[in-house]
Amino acid sequence: MNYNRRRFHVVLLLVALIIAPPALRSQNSPRVNGDRLVEHMTTIAGIGKDPAGGYSRVAYTEADRQGREYVMGLMRAAGLAVTIDAAGNISGRRAGSDPKSPVLVIGSHVDSVPQGGNYDGVVGYLSAIEVAQILAESHLTLRHPLEVLIFQNEEGGLQGSRAISGELREEDLDLATRSGKTLREGIAFIGGDPTRLAAVRRKPGDIFANLELHIEQGGTLATEKIDIGVVEGIVGNRRWDVTIEGFANHAGTTPMNQRHDALLAAAKFIEAVNRVVTSVPGRQVGTVGRIQAIPGAYNVIPGKVILGLDLRDLDESRMDMLFGKIRDEAEQIGQASGTKFSFQQVVADRPALTDPRLRQLIADSAKQLNLSTKLLPSGATQDAGSMARVGPSGMIFIPSIGGISHSPEEFSRSQDIVNGANVLLRTVLQLDSQSW
Repeated sequence: MNYNRRRFHVVLLLVALIIAPPALRSQNSPRVNGDRLVEHMTTIAGIGKDPAGGYSRVAYTEADRQGREYVMGLMRAAGLAVTIDAAGNISGRRAGSDPKSPVLVIGSHVDSVPQGGNYDGVVGYLSAIEVAQILAESHLTLRHPLEVLIFQNEEGGLQGSRAISGELREEDLDLATRSGKTLREGIAFIGGDPTRLAAVRRKPGDIFANLELHIEQGGTLATEKIDIGVVEGIVGNRRWDVTIEGFANHAGTTPMNQRHDALLAAAKFIEAVNRVVTSVPGRQVGTVGRIQAIPGAYNVIPGKVILGLDLRDLDESRMDMLFGKIRDEAEQIGQASGTKFSFQQVVADRPALTDPRLRQLIADSAKQLNLSTKLLPSGATQDAGSMARVGPSGMIFIPSIGGISHSPEEFSRSQDIVNGANVLLRTVLQLDSQSW
C-alpha cells in the first residue's frame, strides 16, 4: 500500500514537471531583483514630491510627464521597445517565440492623486518592468509577446484603459481634469493624439491576458497577516448628484414648524443611506462624500442642497436594489419635510469579475513561493476592470499597512512588494504555458 502511494506521488511529480514551463522546472527558477525594485521606488519618490506632503504626479502635469520619462528610461533599459499610443498610454513590448500569439499584458499607472502616496500604481508598473528585465537577464523568451502597459490618467477616471476598451467617448475629451487641461489637451501634452483614439482600441482576442499587481488600498491583508490577495473582481461604481429642494427663508423669523429645510432633509438622507447599505448582508458600501448647502449663510435656512451619493459592489443587481431602497427613503423624507429629491446619475461603471483561471494561477504561484493568499474584491476602481472588457484579466494585491491609501501615509513593506513582484513573475511564466 505504501509502495503504491509513493509511486502515485512520483507520477504526479513527473507530470507536474512535464507540463510546467521550463523556467519553473528548476529549483532555481528566476526571482526579481528586490534591491533594484526598491531603489527604483526610491527614485520615483523624488519626482512630484509635494511640499505640502505626499506626492503629486497628477495626470497631465509636469510631474506626471517627468515620471513618465523616467519610466520609459527603465523600460528601454529592460530591453523593451517603447512607444506611446494615441491615447497617451506607454507601451513596452518584448517579442515572443510565436509572433502570431496574442499579447500578454502587465502594468499599472504612473499618475497619482494630489498629495497621494508613493505605492498606488507605482508598485504595479515598477514590478512589471522588473519582470521584463529579469526575463531579459535570464535569457528567457516567452511564447507570447510581452507588453508592459502604463495606463495614463487612471486616477481621473481610467481614461487610458477606457480608450483601449473602447469606452472613452469623443464627448469626454472636452471634460476638465485636475491639471487644468481638458482631457483632449492632456492627451496631447503627454504625447498622444486625441484625433486618432479609434486606433487605440483593442478587440477581443488581441490580448491573451492582462495582469496587474497593486496595493490593496484596504486593510484586510495587513490585519489578517495575509501575504497575497487574489482579486475576485473590481466593484461596480454608481454615483449620483442628489438635489434636495426646500425653501430658503430667514433663520431668525421662521418658526421651526414652518420650515422646509433642505439641509435637515439631507442629514436624514445621509443617515438613511448608511442604514440601508448596512441592512443587508454583503460587502457593499455606500457613501455620501460631498455636500453643498445653498445659499450657505448663517442666517438663511438652506433652500437647496446638492450632495454626492456613491454605491459600490461586485453585484450589479444588489446596487440596483440598494438604490431603489434609498430612493424610497428619500421620497418619505421629502414628504415629511416638505422638500423634493431628484437624482442625476453621473457614473455607471459596471462590475468586472476577474478570470477564474487567472485567479487559480495567481493562487498557485503564491503557494509555490510559500505565501499565504486570500480571495477578496477590489473596492477601488482599477484599469484591470476596463481591460476585462477586452480579455481575461487578473489582479494581485499586496498588503497596505493600516489600510491607508491616497494619502502621504500610504505604505507597503519592501518584502511585501518583492513578494508581489515574484508572484507576478511566476504567474506570467505559468500563464505563458497555457492554451486557452
